Amino acid sequence: MKKSSLLPVAALAGAAALLLAGCSGSSGGTPTEGGDAGGDSAGRACVILPDAASSPRWENFDRKYLQEGLEGAGFEVDIQNAQGDVAKYGTLADAQLTQGCGVMLLVDYQGAAESVAAKAKAEGIPVIAYDRPFSGADYYVSFDNVKVGELEGQTVLDGLEAAGKDPATATVVYMGGDPTDGNAAMFHDGAVQVMEDAGVKAAAEPPGVWDQAKSQTNFEQALTSLGGKVDGVWVANDTNAAGVIKVLQDNNLTGVAVSGQDANVAGLQNILLGWQTATVYKPVKDEASAAVDVAIALLSGDEVSADAELDDGTPYIQVTPVLVGQDKVKDVVAAGDAAYDDVCTPDVMAACEEFGVVAP
Repeated sequence: MKKSSLLPVAALAGAAALLLAGCSGSSGGTPTEGGDAGGDSAGRACVILPDAASSPRWENFDRKYLQEGLEGAGFEVDIQNAQGDVAKYGTLADAQLTQGCGVMLLVDYQGAAESVAAKAKAEGIPVIAYDRPFSGADYYVSFDNVKVGELEGQTVLDGLEAAGKDPATATVVYMGGDPTDGNAAMFHDGAVQVMEDAGVKAAAEPPGVWDQAKSQTNFEQALTSLGGKVDGVWVANDTNAAGVIKVLQDNNLTGVAVSGQDANVAGLQNILLGWQTATVYKPVKDEASAAVDVAIALLSGDEVSADAELDDGTPYIQVTPVLVGQDKVKDVVAAGDAAYDDVCTPDVMAACEEFGVVAP
């Protein structure tokens, strides 16, 4: 990444306030009047989510927070989910564009967002790459994904230290994400930099996926190739980590350092029970709010400020991730990003009590 000379994203709050003030008197409550795009579509925000399988966040959190934020800003909102289907992604986008969009927020799925962005921009519609980068977007809003990887790498080192293992001699397996997801490389690069600076060398690195079952199979094969020995596993997210942990459990392997991200329910439970060392918590509400701020600025004709830029020059609005170990699970539950009843099931209740996880 290259650093940008633009101002911090917090400056967008003023643009949001100005636009909302300008819209408060309109009968429809949408920022359509006087918009550059003109017509009813100027106040319509079109969103496409990638699937519901790679992470529960898309339907459980992103949909909710984007809907609330965009509607609260006065937009008519159309949120669709491609359900892991590239062809469906294009069909949904065509339908949205036919109805009209003032702005599009796209989470890429295997490159499908690129052709959609080209169509949107041909119609003068600005495009925000949300969470995952892709070529052709006007802006990219996501967490600091290299930092996410760095925190994951540190998680592995912390787990090795807790187990009394020397990073230079430890057997560590790398389990990355789908390489068609532009974030996967950033997670990988950040994690590898931290781990290898400490002396870690990958003992095995199966193909990257965003799929729990495939990740489980890939790790099982890697473990077999290593004669059943493993000290740490860099895993790119909690969903994949659950597959890795199932293999560790089946082989009675304890004390293995395991990373993850997303702070999903299974991940938090695995952390409380000691199977996963930590997760990188990415408060989706913060990311959604940043994306809404950008959408508001674009629809109001204001300049968007950013923290950095991608290698292709796309302005990059970064949101800060947080590392969560056993003592921080309570913070995720308190924030409402995981339900107490879902996390603290009977088999996890004792750990919840030990680490202060309580119902909000």
